[in-house]
Amino acid sequence: MGRYRQIEEIVKLMNDREMVRNTSIIAHVDHGKTTLSDSLLAAAGIISEQTAGQKLFLDSWELEQKRQMTVFASNISLTHTYKGKEYLINLIDTPGHIDFSGAVTRSLRAVDGALVVVDAVEGPMTQTETVLMQALRERVKPILFINKVDRLIKEIKLTPEEIQRKFAKIIARINNLIEKYAPSEHKKDWQVNVEEGRVAFGSALHKWGLNLPHMKAKGVSFKDIIDAYTGEPEDIARKVDALSKKAPLYEPILDMFCEHLPNPLQAQPYRQSQIWPGDPTSPVGKGMAKVDPNGPLLMCITTIEVDPHSGVVAIGRVFSGTVEKGKVVNLVTSRQKGTIQQVYMSMAADRVIVDKVPAGNIAALSGLPSVHVGETVAEEGVETHPFEGLKYVSDPVVTVAVEPEDVKDLPLFDKVIHKLTLEDPNLHFIINKESGEYLLSGMGELHLEVTAYRMQEAGLKVKISKPIVIYRETISHDYKGPPIMGKSPNKHSKLWVTLEKLPEEVIEAIRAEKISEMQTRDERQKILKQFGWSTEDARNVIAIEGTNILVNRIKGRQYVEEVIDHVKSGFREAVHTSVLAKEPAYGLKVNLEDIMVHEDPVHRGPAQILPMTWRPIWCCFLLSDPKLLEPLLSFECKVPNDFVSSVIAIVQKRRGKILDMVNEEDMVVVKAEMPVAESFGIADELRSSTQGRAFWATQFSRWAPVPESMQAEIIAQIRKRRGLSPTPPDAREFYEEA
Repeated sequence: MGRYRQIEEIVKLMNDREMVRNTSIIAHVDHGKTTLSDSLLAAAGIISEQTAGQKLFLDSWELEQKRQMTVFASNISLTHTYKGKEYLINLIDTPGHIDFSGAVTRSLRAVDGALVVVDAVEGPMTQTETVLMQALRERVKPILFINKVDRLIKEIKLTPEEIQRKFAKIIARINNLIEKYAPSEHKKDWQVNVEEGRVAFGSALHKWGLNLPHMKAKGVSFKDIIDAYTGEPEDIARKVDALSKKAPLYEPILDMFCEHLPNPLQAQPYRQSQIWPGDPTSPVGKGMAKVDPNGPLLMCITTIEVDPHSGVVAIGRVFSGTVEKGKVVNLVTSRQKGTIQQVYMSMAADRVIVDKVPAGNIAALSGLPSVHVGETVAEEGVETHPFEGLKYVSDPVVTVAVEPEDVKDLPLFDKVIHKLTLEDPNLHFIINKESGEYLLSGMGELHLEVTAYRMQEAGLKVKISKPIVIYRETISHDYKGPPIMGKSPNKHSKLWVTLEKLPEEVIEAIRAEKISEMQTRDERQKILKQFGWSTEDARNVIAIEGTNILVNRIKGRQYVEEVIDHVKSGFREAVHTSVLAKEPAYGLKVNLEDIMVHEDPVHRGPAQILPMTWRPIWCCFLLSDPKLLEPLLSFECKVPNDFVSSVIAIVQKRRGKILDMVNEEDMVVVKAEMPVAESFGIADELRSSTQGRAFWATQFSRWAPVPESMQAEIIAQIRKRRGLSPTPPDAREFYEEA
């Protein structure tokens, strides 16, 4: 406890929910979030003021320091005195790169407010929009900090009036995004404006910052700021240092947190319906609305860390009740019980043991079995709903084959992969049954590069293939013919199947977990009927795998209950590795129309029922004009006028499509879409062709059909890689005569 002089104070403030602020810092990559965090930590006495801005304390991992880029979300708690009162600020610094946007999604579940950081020169970029959209979707209230104002003065040499016009444009763009994505009741009152002090500006690197109330109170004008950056280098250094002492960055930022962000008592009532679908009149619902430390426990796990000493540590927000050492709890999603062995507060890379953490705060727990991100921790013996699933903005779309260099390292390989996928749910690991390859999928090249570095750090030497793009398989239209029959290999049982294409809005609802197997049948039925489904089909959904649904229309047949689990397994197998190229199926509705099952249990085991299920599904699939879908990235590039033609040429050469071009003073914003398969190595090409003057960002956009002229070639390439014949099978191979 000695390292952090404020721990006793923090523990005391935890119990005063009106004085607690749970907040996150969100931004596009390289806009200065972690540099800003340093000033806030220096103010709290956690690091020295001299090293703030260079230390990057919340980038505690060696690679983050080396790359000057945040990879993991980092939690820390600090205190601040505002208008004579002590406040507790639980702060989470998040990554800015799109490959690590999953960490942003997870962090936003734990907070009520967010500071959006925007580079004054670049303005709001693609990822700024993405993180702000994620925050507003979680009903997290935003405020704004415009960073790197020194660049407007030194590099672009703007006058005070031009600086104010630049700020006005940035504020207008942020407010447009709030208008677009905020919940309807907050579209107006969450707008950021200068007059009320919800917008600050400054330089995180030079440790000065102001908002309008502070400018008035300290008598600082834009002319004074420009003067500080005018003169000889030694003169500038002295004047900027004086400015940072007169207008320290932490003051307006921490004051804005206290003044303009909600405390848990204000935020939980309006966040509750968005993030937790349970009954608001139940004891848990009431405890959550009141942020009651004596109510039934309800906690959402947002981060997992695997510690060599403490084991699995689960970090998350306590919405109701209190977590304390020795408490027995329910893990709602995994349907297990566990005992909390230890309770901690997270302080960046450190953890400080505390006795308990009450509702409205962020806690870390050890000792829970098989816990995962998104898990709901609840009071033992209290029936409750799990939290809404976390909705990520991107799917893992890039895969590499990975294996240990030495076969003796297989046990270590298994241990390291388990640790990495537990800590990062956006990493997917599978073993390909046909080829025996170990396949690791991530959000992009950088995500997988960082993962490879983490393996190396754990003492594991691995061989990694070049990136492989993940595709999806779907159908062009509903299957039009009579139900297709599948026979068990021993010919004693039969199953009839039809196939339909799911509408895009149903697929989106599945991805957002508004439709899931975890729901009750009645809840799912109600939602599906809103999408125009018949009562029968909506009521009889029996399995969901990926974005595919299995519906049971069978009536009045014997032994169905005995084999239905095997049928579900056959369906999962059929859509998990579909028939064109063994890629996952996308957006299928599989209908079980009829079945005949042999009366003898010996003749209806999984070896008989599984092939009887996947064969007719694949037959229907091949008869419905199947298509391969490829992942597309949205691409946004801000570039000087002179280099626009180079950017357009690069995009078009990579099968990209220009969607829009917007002029912003002497810059042009090029918006486009391009296939992930064509995006590898684009960074180096953009840098060299624009003399390093382009700012760009990409993020997952959507799945789209591979061009007709390329379908056969890409399918053949994937099949060859998997050791299969280059041509997909014909529907007749799966067709059974009655």
